[in-house]
Amino acid sequence: MAHSNEASVAPLPSGVALTPMRLVFELFKLRIGLVIGFTAMTGLAVTPGPPLPGWRIFALGLAVTMAAAAAGAFNQYFESDIDALMGRTRRRAFVTGRLKHGAPWLVMIIAIGAGGVLLAAVAANAMAAAYTFLGAFTYGVVYTVWLKRRTWWNIVVGGLAGSFAVLAGAAAVAPAELGALPLAFAVILFLWTPPHFWSLAIAFREDYEAAKVPMLPVVVGDARAARAVFTGSVMLAAASLVPALFGMGWIYLLAALASGAWLVLKSARLALSADRHAAMVNFHASLAQLSLLLTAAIVDAGLRA
Repeated sequence: MAHSNEASVAPLPSGVALTPMRLVFELFKLRIGLVIGFTAMTGLAVTPGPPLPGWRIFALGLAVTMAAAAAGAFNQYFESDIDALMGRTRRRAFVTGRLKHGAPWLVMIIAIGAGGVLLAAVAANAMAAAYTFLGAFTYGVVYTVWLKRRTWWNIVVGGLAGSFAVLAGAAAVAPAELGALPLAFAVILFLWTPPHFWSLAIAFREDYEAAKVPMLPVVVGDARAARAVFTGSVMLAAASLVPALFGMGWIYLLAALASGAWLVLKSARLALSADRHAAMVNFHASLAQLSLLLTAAIVDAGLRA
């Protein structure tokens, strides 16, 4: 990976339109970062304990989002060589030359991540900060640097990033011990990531082949990967029912049943026909499933409080 010592921003190549706002949004993967922040809010909401002031809740969500955003930006900084080989990612800023590799960007990315961890400590406590750090470290270093180019287990282990976000939220309420509910949701996030990402990898298998990244469809083929997605979706749907055994109410249970059944149906269709369209349908279905599940959990916990 060739790095330049030049700072910051360079002109865009012709044909590549990227506004400053979109540049920031895409560089820091804020779509993912906001989901991770929302996940932390779920961990906070389902954990029994004294209510937190509104500013602490907001600050914790911001802290986890900042740490996740820094990890996402580092992912793009580190992977620009393979991003250049993939149609889905070849317009990212470090690939096009809009942003230049060098110390200024690394310092900024690390500062944002460290700021998120520090904010979590101030808004909550040391345990919440530790989980916030572990989530960012898992995605930015364990997944991106250590595993992604080496093994198809990359995204399985990388799924722990979402689990740590749940635990960060739970630790803000009860730092001394982890209860059954936040642990159940941490398992749900861990199980959600592989079928979600493998669906995307099936749709873009040729990209990963070109970049020599051993995502599961590259290693075993689309058909076997699709069957793994189906198995993972069934496990996820079953795991999503477990919180109902530990106090979640009927609103959550209905959401878990409906979203789980919907995802399993889409995954079954993908297993029967492992094509790009079915893979993208399942990818979006997994996003909808998680969004509905987390929203229902927060609403259910709020009504029971």
